[in-house]
Amino acid sequence: MDPVTLTTERLLLRTVDARDTDTVYAAAQDPDIQRWTTIPSPYLREHAVTFVEHAVPEGWVDASMFTFGVFLPSGVLTGMLGITMRSLGTAEIGFWTAKEHRRNGYITEATRVAAHWAFTALAVDRLEWRAEVGNTASRAVAENTGFTVEGTLRSALNNNGTLRDCWVGSLLPSDLSLPSTSPYLPAPH
Repeated sequence: MDPVTLTTERLLLRTVDARDTDTVYAAAQDPDIQRWTTIPSPYLREHAVTFVEHAVPEGWVDASMFTFGVFLPSGVLTGMLGITMRSLGTAEIGFWTAKEHRRNGYITEATRVAAHWAFTALAVDRLEWRAEVGNTASRAVAENTGFTVEGTLRSALNNNGTLRDCWVGSLLPSDLSLPSTSPYLPAPH
C-alpha cells in the first residue's frame, strides 16, 4: 500500500522518511517516551535510522504497519502514531507525544482521524490499544478518543526485556457511528 496523508483542523499525519530521522531521534530522547513505550532505551541514532528509513516504509509496503508522524502545519513534529495489523480485522494502535506538545490534544485528535481511516480504508473491525499499567497519559488519550478500557492483562507487554502488566482497550467502528465489515453480536448484559 502506498502511504497516505491524513489531516485534521490542526494537524497533518504523514509517513516519516529520511528527512525526519533527526527529528524523531531528538524527540525519542525524552525519558518518558523511553520509559512508557517499547522503543529501545537508550535510543540511539541508529535506532531512528532503522525505524524511519526501513521499518516505516516496509510496513506500508507489506500492509503490516501504518506509521504516521503527527505534524503541525508548520512542519513541527508533535508525535508519532502507528497502526499495526494483528489479525484479520484487528489492529493495534500506539502513539507517543513529543514532550513540548503534550496536553494540547494533538494525539487524541490524530488517534480519532487514524481510527476512522483504519475502519474505512483497512476494513478493521476492532482497534486495540495497550499501555503499561500506570501510563495514565496514554490511557487518557485512549479514553478521550472513545476507547473502552476492557481490563488488565498480566505479563502481556514486553518493555525492553521485562514483561509488564498492561491495560487493554478497544474501539469499534460503531463507537464512531461507522458500519463494521462483519456483523457484530454483543454478549447480553
